[in-house]
Amino acid sequence: MVVMPDGLSMIGAGLDAWFRREPGPDDSPIDEREFFVSEWRLERLLGVSHLRLPPDHRRRRYGQTVPNTSLTLPYLRFPQWHTCVRCGYLQMWPLTLREHKECPKCSLKGRRAFMVQVRFVAICDHGHLQDFPWNEWVHQSSQPTCPGELFARHTGSAALAGQVIECKVCGKSRTLSGITGADGDDTSALSTKLEPGTFYGCPGKEPWLGDTVGSGCGRPLRGSLRSASNLYYAIVMSAIYIPLEGGNDAPAELIAKLQAPPLSTWIETVSSAGGAAVITPQKLKQVFPVQLHDFSPSEIQAAMAVIEGSRRGEIEELGDGHENEDFRRAEFNILRTPQAKPELLVKDPGVDRYADWLKSRFSRVRLVERLRETRALAGFNRVFAESGLTIANRKGLLRRRPLAEASDWLPAYVVHGEGIYLELNESVLRLWEVEQYAQDRVHGLSQRWRDVQSKRHLAELDLTPRFILVHTLSHLLMNRLTFECGYSTASLRERLYVAGGPSPMAGLLIYTAAGDSDGTLGGLVRMGKPGRFEPVLARALEEAVWCSADPVCMEAAQHSGQGPDSCNLAACHNCALVPETACEHFNRFLDRGLLIGWPGQEAAGFFQS
Repeated sequence: MVVMPDGLSMIGAGLDAWFRREPGPDDSPIDEREFFVSEWRLERLLGVSHLRLPPDHRRRRYGQTVPNTSLTLPYLRFPQWHTCVRCGYLQMWPLTLREHKECPKCSLKGRRAFMVQVRFVAICDHGHLQDFPWNEWVHQSSQPTCPGELFARHTGSAALAGQVIECKVCGKSRTLSGITGADGDDTSALSTKLEPGTFYGCPGKEPWLGDTVGSGCGRPLRGSLRSASNLYYAIVMSAIYIPLEGGNDAPAELIAKLQAPPLSTWIETVSSAGGAAVITPQKLKQVFPVQLHDFSPSEIQAAMAVIEGSRRGEIEELGDGHENEDFRRAEFNILRTPQAKPELLVKDPGVDRYADWLKSRFSRVRLVERLRETRALAGFNRVFAESGLTIANRKGLLRRRPLAEASDWLPAYVVHGEGIYLELNESVLRLWEVEQYAQDRVHGLSQRWRDVQSKRHLAELDLTPRFILVHTLSHLLMNRLTFECGYSTASLRERLYVAGGPSPMAGLLIYTAAGDSDGTLGGLVRMGKPGRFEPVLARALEEAVWCSADPVCMEAAQHSGQGPDSCNLAACHNCALVPETACEHFNRFLDRGLLIGWPGQEAAGFFQS
């Protein structure tokens, strides 16, 4: 939802309405393939045939041919309920209303007053959104018989109890007290108190898709301010680009060419028109002689087989908004070895060139001079940032009519940047993480997370000393690197590669991937070089020894924890937290004590020696 400068509140329409024009003089054909983005791993993971960039708005230019002009992203008017700024009269207007309306009640009295949208809406944790049920709330009935003529009146109090809704037909009135409250994660005041003794469940409305009736849901419905932060949590799935490899028969450069316009556009156009049989290596070389001049028909055939095989790969069903271990492991295996690809340039500065104290704790340091990240919108959550919904459920919230897998798509965008990849010494880490003091340190935090997990039906996450150590180290380094290389904190991001068992991982990638020059300045890679990275890491660890909120910050770990859901130990805004856009876990699961020790176990930190 967005609010325009004139105060109009609008909600973005579903994907069904994208890549269309409003009726007008511009009737030129729309070529959607111009906006296609290729990222084979995300396409396989999300179960779509392709990804698309959002359309940019273009105008016709005199004497020039401009493709895909007059495309817009459609929005609808929401909330539909409006109230008069003078008399408080409440009235509902359609989603497609464009102009501002005057109050009909004031007009009858010869006055002029405009109506503005109400401040309250209702949401459920399965992603549904609707106007607040004003008529039902006032009459305390899920199916009121009174037609209602509602007015909003303010008593002067800033609390919700000071706002009264009255029905002029039957004379009933009720305050808004408690409409945003919740008696627990599975109950809410709006659902339990709307009609005493009756549960008022969510009807499943989706106004952004034009559905104001609902197909049924039954989850608890919560009142919320239309500007509340829990109204929309985007689920963004991302992937570091890894080129498809087909061995010597299919060069990576050729595969990249076939996946990018104009070759990919031509292949998709011919395939969708039923001409897949005519897409032969010979035909491709005939249509694109310049691009494919250096490649033989056998190489082209092998590259096409590799691309087709990637599309037929198994789709892994995810439920928590985070990529699974196998998805990350592919990136882990690529980043830990030098690469020289057009979209991925990884260099090995040589770990032996770093200081001895750093080599004792890290087995690999890699300088990622160039990377490409694709971020796709896979759905959204409401009420809580995470939920037990599957990717298929979340994708269903983005469009009214599902598409076949062969033509399904999701919006995405591509960014380029640089980064530093670090990998902890596995042999040292294994000896440290099995110590009883490390296990005891995270036991309480793990128990609190399991309680939250069960209440909100979240996916499982194994909170081990290894995971918390790597995550906290990432945050401390990001905070320090902002001072050293000039990037803003919000420009840096983390990507964690952590797993135990027979195939362990203990790596982290700190990178910047922005849509402008902020991701390509080279400062991050420069700070990762031998002789420059040691002071950065040393200073980050020194700053972790004492937080300006100590001893409270450090002692919180010994009691009930702190931060979101009490899922942090010694970590607060003064020492270890970063902007939530930079963190993969919403600033949870952090503890600087595991790095530098804690009272009574000063030598227990992984980096203490």
